[in-house]
Amino acid sequence: MRRDAVVYQVYPRSFQDSDGDGIGDIAGVRSRLDHLVWLGVDALWLSPIYPSPMADFGYDVSDYKDVDPVFGNLADFDALVADAHANGLELLLDLVPCHTSIEHPWFREHPDWYIWADRPNNWFSTFGDSAWEKYPYPAQPAEPAASGQAARYYLHSFYPEQPDLDWRNPEVIAAMQDVLRFWLERGADGYRIDAIDRLLKDPQLRDDPPATEPFGLPLAEHESRLALSHSRNAPDTGDALRHIREACGPDAFLVGEVYLPAARWQPYSECFDAVFAFELLHAPWEASALRSAIDACTRIPGQAAWVMSNHDFGRLATRFGAENARAAALLLLTLPGPAFLYQGDEIGQRDGPAGEAHFDRAGRDRYRHPMQWDASPTGGFTTGEPWLPAVDPREHNVEAQRDEPASFLSLVRDLLAVRRTLGEGFELLDAAEGLIAYRRGEQTVAINTTTEPLPVALAGEPRLETAPGALRDGRLAGHAGAVTS
Repeated sequence: MRRDAVVYQVYPRSFQDSDGDGIGDIAGVRSRLDHLVWLGVDALWLSPIYPSPMADFGYDVSDYKDVDPVFGNLADFDALVADAHANGLELLLDLVPCHTSIEHPWFREHPDWYIWADRPNNWFSTFGDSAWEKYPYPAQPAEPAASGQAARYYLHSFYPEQPDLDWRNPEVIAAMQDVLRFWLERGADGYRIDAIDRLLKDPQLRDDPPATEPFGLPLAEHESRLALSHSRNAPDTGDALRHIREACGPDAFLVGEVYLPAARWQPYSECFDAVFAFELLHAPWEASALRSAIDACTRIPGQAAWVMSNHDFGRLATRFGAENARAAALLLLTLPGPAFLYQGDEIGQRDGPAGEAHFDRAGRDRYRHPMQWDASPTGGFTTGEPWLPAVDPREHNVEAQRDEPASFLSLVRDLLAVRRTLGEGFELLDAAEGLIAYRRGEQTVAINTTTEPLPVALAGEPRLETAPGALRDGRLAGHAGAVTS
C-alpha cells in the first residue's frame, strides 16, 4: 500500500443495503465501489463482518473464519475483494485479537485460552465496571469443558460478553495466526487491528497502581485514577506483535488501534506499518493543541495514521463544528503518511441526536447512522426501514454534491488529487497564533482555527482553498485552509 494511502472506513451495517432489510451488507458495499474510485481513495477498511451476537456490533466475534449472514457470505466477500482489486482498491479487514464473544466455541471448548482469576483485582473495563465477571455470566450459553472454572472470574477488558484471550498461550497464538492467514489467502490486503494495546497484561494480574502522572490521552474518570501499567501494554507485548507480523508477512498492511500517546508507540511501531494518532483525534480545534499533537506524532517518521473521526468518536462536522469541517478535512488529508476517512465525512454528514442508545449501550449509535446517497427519506441507503434513520439527507447527500464544484464532496475529491502531488518532506512552520502551517516538499499548507482573518506567510499561488478567495492579500479567512505551491 502507498505510504500516503487514504483509507476509506466502511461501516458495513450503515453503508448500503442491497436486499431491503434495512441493514447494510457486503453486496451493498460492492455496489458502491464506484463512489470510492471516483473519490480517489486507495483502500477501504471494513468494520467487522464476522458472525457475532452483536453485543458490541461485531467486535464480539463468535467465528473468525466466516461472514455474519446479516452481511452476506464468503462468496460475497470474495466478489467484493475481486471487484475492489479490479478497481485498484486494496481492502483491509478489522481484526479483533484481544477478545472473542462469550458465544465463541473457544470459550466452551478451550477455557484455558482465556484469562481467569480466583478473585478480581482492581482493573476496570473500558465501560466503567470491574473488568472481571464471575462465571457463569447470564449470557453464557454453555459451561466450559474444563472443570473448576465455574467458581472463578474471567477477564473482560470491554463488555462482559467479550472475554479476553490469553496471548501467552501458544495455542491462542497458533489459532489467531491461522485466522490472519485465512483472510489474506482470500485476498485481504491487511488489517486494522482493534484495541491492540490490550493484547497482553501483567501475567501476575497485579493491581494497577495509583496514577502519578497524566496518561497523555483522554480517559474516563475511573481509569484516570490508575496508572494502567498492569491492565494493558505489558512490557513483552512486542513478542505477541511479532507473531502477528509473522503470520501476515511483510507485504500485508497493518495499522494498530493503540490507545497510547505517540511517545509510547514502541514496540507497535516496530511491527506495524502505522499506528492511529489519537493525540490528533482528541485534540480540540485550537492551533496550539493541534500543532502539539502533530509534532508528537511525526517524530516517528511515517508511522502516524491520521484519523479525526470514526464509528466510535463521531463525525468531523459535529466534532469540530460545520464551520470548521472543511478545514479539518484539509488538515487530515495533507499530513504525511496514511489517512483514514470515515464514510459520510466527505459530504459533511452530521451525527445523529445526542444521547441516542437504541442499540449500543455505550451511546455510539449517533455516530453510525446510514450513509446518505440522495435526498430521499432513507438517503438512498435502503428500500426498507433502515436500522437507524437517515440524519439529514436533504442537506447532505452524494447525489446533490457530486457535480457541484463548491460542495464539500468536491473539496474532498480535490484534496485527494492534490495530496498525490505533495512532497515527501514535512516541516512545521512558525505561524501567527491561531494558525497551523507546515511545508510538504515545495508546497505549504495553512489552517486558520479562529473566526477572524489572520496574516500568513505563504509563498506561491493557491492550489486549493476550502472556499474561493479564502487566501487573499496575505491573509487567510477564519475557519479556512489553503495549499499553495
